Amino acid sequence: MRSYLTVPGAAALLLLFTGAVPAVADDGADRSFTIEDPRITESSGLAASRAHPGIYWTHNDSDDGPYVYAVDSRTGRTVATITMKGVGEPRDVEAVSLGPDGNLYVGDIGDNLNGSWDHVWIYRFPEPKELKDATVRATQFDVKYADGPRNAEALMVHPKTGRVYIASKNEDGGGLYEGPAKLTTGATNVFRRVGEVPWVTDGAFSPDGKELVLRSYFSARGYVFENGRLGADHAVRAPLQRQAESVTYTADGSALMFGSEGERSDVERVDVDGRDGGGGTSPSRGGDGSASSAGAGGDGAGGVKGTTLTGVLVLAGIGFLVFMGRRRKGS
Repeated sequence: MRSYLTVPGAAALLLLFTGAVPAVADDGADRSFTIEDPRITESSGLAASRAHPGIYWTHNDSDDGPYVYAVDSRTGRTVATITMKGVGEPRDVEAVSLGPDGNLYVGDIGDNLNGSWDHVWIYRFPEPKELKDATVRATQFDVKYADGPRNAEALMVHPKTGRVYIASKNEDGGGLYEGPAKLTTGATNVFRRVGEVPWVTDGAFSPDGKELVLRSYFSARGYVFENGRLGADHAVRAPLQRQAESVTYTADGSALMFGSEGERSDVERVDVDGRDGGGGTSPSRGGDGSASSAGAGGDGAGGVKGTTLTGVLVLAGIGFLVFMGRRRKGS
């Protein structure tokens, strides 16, 4: 997806609304950073490395190739470029997630025409032990949805069960889809709808697997996750970015990292309330922190739509101020 939010200072203004002030880790890792690599202009997914502290895996959206990049949060620089071989030509790569098996899962799951492709792909390869440019053989899995083709930008691997989940993207609300217990080659992997979610551009499980955070362009939401199903949900603080595309937990679960598309795009850290590094409590809550059970049985969109509306109003206000400022300068 191309970046379309270009109002200067919008992210800083929303921080005032949300109180999402980035924190800095003691050694400089896992802090807010800017992706410096000029090749990465559409960072569309984000995953924290477990093997290499402070390293984040990302990739471009479309029109790039079979590449995954390791970016050091201390400097914002790319320290390794991984080229996947053994897979077809990627179409619309939207997500990356690290599984408990030590493999990186790359989701070629985007479909901007909302159902033009009857199948999508997931690529899997072991997280490299050394950070250096390399070509790796990846396994390609064919994926279909039980209820027909759809657009999606969020792929999450559960950190305990290793099961893969996909959240579809739809303005009127999407679905959470559960993959088979184990992905297989040589046959289609059918993902089945198990929950209702709002507009989603990315998602991430907490390290203990008890929480699932889903983000959209203007908001983020956390869900209790138990026995493969969504539970009570609540607002999660998230910064406003040029085009809010990605989210991941830090490896220790102490914070969420929110990413954006665009040249020299920013990754913003938001601390998680009540975390001691063990990954056992809920994400930082927005608003009054109240939760509902909408995620379990309803569409869970009531609070999300309200938060999205707030974001739209904020942007409208910013645009008005910029417009008035330009009129005054021109008069």
